[in-house]
Amino acid sequence: MSAVPFELGLNTFGDVPTENGRTFTDAETVRLIVEEAKLAEAVGLDVFSVGEHYREGFVDSAGAVILAGIASVTDRIRLGTAVTVLSTNDPVRLYNEFSTLDALSGGRAQLVLGRASQTQSFPLFGYDLADYEALFEEKLELFMRLQRESPITWSGTVRAPLVDVTLHPTMRAGGIPTWIGVGGSPNSVIRAAQYGLPLMLAIIGGEPERFAGHVDLYFRALEQFGKPLQPVGQHSLGLVADTDDEAAETWWTSWKPMIEMMGKERGFYPPTRERYQSELLTGALFVGSPETVAQKIARMVRELRISRFDLKYDVPGLSRSARAHSIELLGTVVAPRVREILAEESVNV
Repeated sequence: MSAVPFELGLNTFGDVPTENGRTFTDAETVRLIVEEAKLAEAVGLDVFSVGEHYREGFVDSAGAVILAGIASVTDRIRLGTAVTVLSTNDPVRLYNEFSTLDALSGGRAQLVLGRASQTQSFPLFGYDLADYEALFEEKLELFMRLQRESPITWSGTVRAPLVDVTLHPTMRAGGIPTWIGVGGSPNSVIRAAQYGLPLMLAIIGGEPERFAGHVDLYFRALEQFGKPLQPVGQHSLGLVADTDDEAAETWWTSWKPMIEMMGKERGFYPPTRERYQSELLTGALFVGSPETVAQKIARMVRELRISRFDLKYDVPGLSRSARAHSIELLGTVVAPRVREILAEESVNV
């Protein structure tokens, strides 16, 4: 993937922050996300993405609306999702939302589609978890046809049929960039290749290098399906601060209670200091000084052949000031340093 320009972006799940001991309101957090996206553009980052969750402590349940707000106050940065839960979205409504966002932003919209690792949206919108796989497969097929064909006639089991339908506003020719988010399932990797869609690896724990086999599978499957080469990206959590010690201590304060909560819900490992240090050194947490984070990202480019890295920069309770400083350092120091490392390695090959 060395021929593809490297991109560095940010992901938010709308995690509610604090400042000076005060927890932000939901409304303040929504407005803050727009301000942070403006900052991301100002410091030169490439992409800003908003997730989709339906639970306490997160305000990203209407990502397309937040992205539209960001589009109105930015000019260059690309706007996407991280991820859109396609299984519980209607593909027609999703098309309309993102064709409108693409028009509003001047062609900057994109999507990462996934099946959902958190399942609150299924009962909320009246879906059965027993249909987890079928919902995603059928809706992905419909959504991609909506992007690539017009008018469209379609019938299936997940919504009412469409007969000779053209949606408005229409998307640009061929649709918008659409990635498939993968958390570890080989079937999802093959599905992305089958549609000829870029692959976004969600790596939130353990050694990222274990996903190298997924990347190999993806490129083999693209070739087998006769699809052109596509980019691979990585989504991971982290924080950039002036020093490694400052970053580690700041992130630990908010990360520990989050992992404890997820441990109760999903059986995650206990957040011990020893395990935390392991995640910092060789695991999926990109926490440290600009040089530490840049070197770790550059290693992912080598090991996983990624051409895009998205840092999830927020975590519940992390201060507004720490978030802002992390964004500034990522854009002004980390991004140039990663590109410098990659350029040096390319010359030495």
